[in-house]
Amino acid sequence: MSRTRTYAVLAAALATVTLVAGCGGDAEAGGSGAAKLALDAPLPTTVPDGAKIVVGDPTTQKALELSGQIDKVSKFVQFANLSGGPQTTEAFRAKALDVGSVAEIPPIHATWTGLHVKIVASKFRQDALNHPIYELGIAPGTTVKTLADLRGKKIAYSPGQAQGALILKVLKKAGLTKEDVKLVELPSTGDVYSQALAGKQVEVAPIGGVQIKRYLTKYGKDGAATIDHGLRDDAGHLYVSTESLEDSGKAAAIRAYVAAWGAAQQWIDKHPREWIAGYYVKDQGLTEADGQWLVENAGHPDISADWSDAIQRQQETIELLAKETGNPVIQAKDLYDLRFQTVASDAIKGAAR
Repeated sequence: MSRTRTYAVLAAALATVTLVAGCGGDAEAGGSGAAKLALDAPLPTTVPDGAKIVVGDPTTQKALELSGQIDKVSKFVQFANLSGGPQTTEAFRAKALDVGSVAEIPPIHATWTGLHVKIVASKFRQDALNHPIYELGIAPGTTVKTLADLRGKKIAYSPGQAQGALILKVLKKAGLTKEDVKLVELPSTGDVYSQALAGKQVEVAPIGGVQIKRYLTKYGKDGAATIDHGLRDDAGHLYVSTESLEDSGKAAAIRAYVAAWGAAQQWIDKHPREWIAGYYVKDQGLTEADGQWLVENAGHPDISADWSDAIQRQQETIELLAKETGNPVIQAKDLYDLRFQTVASDAIKGAAR
């Protein structure tokens, strides 16, 4: 079995397990029995009785619970304890998921693998260059001070995920190609990259979130370091199966969920202490200091009612990935369902009022 196929099988198995765990074993992203809806028809604004969607977005689930807003969606949403590209893609393929929460790359990769998906919500970070998601972790004993120093280095690489795309962008910025470095394929889950750096399996790897702080705390005394990459890496999306959007009941539920998602992001931003205590400490098992660091590192969310800039940046990413992977160039605008363009931002304005 090829490595790619092996990863796909493992991801599918994991998706099945987490769906059962997250939904009590009875969630199924099948049709609601409602009328078929054209992809260019106006979105229905009322969720009909009996409509159900399965959503893989555990972070927003916790925000809705902590903010007391979970009842706004609990009638028509079943949450699955999964997120990220490989899991959501395989769950879409198995027709076990309607909505997934991912970074920039999964909608592109899903389209290249023959899945029909649409982005229905996008979140970025204000002052994004000063609030990156990832930094380049440098292994103890390795000297990398600038991007030019990446030449000849062993770099962790995860095809089809945000970290892999970031590495390709970094190499382009440094004037390097894949042939100028040694890319080492590794899954970018958990602390795999941090462990690979510490064990000298790789010399450079993109690490994000609390892994940055933990890596430096644990291995800084041995010479571990991080450097900034100087690129935007802040895209976060909700994307859906187009089959779900063609079901009028599910489309209405997805619209309502996107509105609740927008309000939840606003609540997180306005209630950092409650978010640190309820999510980072109680749910994720981090220390209060780790939670505070993550909140400060993330800055404030940018959820716009105009996706023009986001689509342009997505197109640049597509063209770079197509060149490096041999996949066809697709149009970024075709990945976005513009009917949802203002749904989240309107909900944020409503919540503020």
